[in-house]
Amino acid sequence: MNSVKTAIVGASGYSGEELVRLLLHHPHAELTAVTSRQYAGKTLAEIFPKYAAHPVARELKFEEPDVNSLAVKADIIFLALPHGVAAEYASGLMEKGKRVIDLSADFRLNHADVYREFYGKEHPAPDLLARAVYGLPEVYHAAIEGAELVASPGCYPTSILLPTIPLIKAGLIKPTSIIADSMSGVSGAGRKTEVPYLFVECNESVRPYGVPKHRHLSEIEQELSIAAGRDITIQFIPHLIPINRGILTTLYLAPDKFFESESELEQLNARIGDALNEAYADEPFVRILTDGALPDTKNVVGTNYIDIAWRLDIRTGRLIVMSAEDNIMKGASGQAIQSYNLMCGCDQTAGLV
Repeated sequence: MNSVKTAIVGASGYSGEELVRLLLHHPHAELTAVTSRQYAGKTLAEIFPKYAAHPVARELKFEEPDVNSLAVKADIIFLALPHGVAAEYASGLMEKGKRVIDLSADFRLNHADVYREFYGKEHPAPDLLARAVYGLPEVYHAAIEGAELVASPGCYPTSILLPTIPLIKAGLIKPTSIIADSMSGVSGAGRKTEVPYLFVECNESVRPYGVPKHRHLSEIEQELSIAAGRDITIQFIPHLIPINRGILTTLYLAPDKFFESESELEQLNARIGDALNEAYADEPFVRILTDGALPDTKNVVGTNYIDIAWRLDIRTGRLIVMSAEDNIMKGASGQAIQSYNLMCGCDQTAGLV
């Protein structure tokens, strides 16, 4: 297939930089524009010397973000911008017939009132919400292929939704009993100089935040409710840990039926394995761990994989499900490229393996 002209708005943040890396080496992408007000006029190679050997990086310069210029230069545009800012560019680009992949939270929610509740402001483009597709490829594969606007999920939601949705759909857990405990590397906060994210504040320290109502709860509960066919509320507590990248999530779930014997445990264990393996048998980036293996961030950092494992606790009657992913890859830029591949009609793994 021919290369697709592609641009990145907000290419100097962590997610934007990762998009640069992936698109520079993507077999079906031609990176034609990158924007950053801070670095306008400088080449990619000047700001990201690690890419200096690439001819595009030596020539392509950051520019001020401008809808008219971007619409001329690219057919698919990534928005790696803060929420509230991305919507402005999405509206303008879509008016010009361009396809947009938004990494912010602006289009992840189906209802403007939920956005107002969790983000504390009116939605900047509520008319576009119905046109957006939630960019979880393993769940919305077909819809993403034809989408004009893809809302790429948050990093925490991805780590919670992919392990949980198949179990809800199979009727194996009680949807009202979900507790999610997640730990994320500092890059999840974005490239910023705020005091809580300085090295001396984060190193040798672990702390919860966003308690009890983190913003990502809105999209997590939305997607779990769709899977369950009824409104779902969960308990979710994120933690900041002193690593650069990676998310480890542990889910505490109540099986649909209490198990008391080893035989009941074995039967339920088999049903859980069947549900997860059936859901993701053809999905290249979901790895269901076997042979006693447990998720570990060191095995997913730098990749677009999410690793999932589970254990049944006969003492408590609980199902414990665990996942690990790279918050910048599967939790952001890698997953956005996965959607890009579907939109372009190429293999999901293009540029990601």
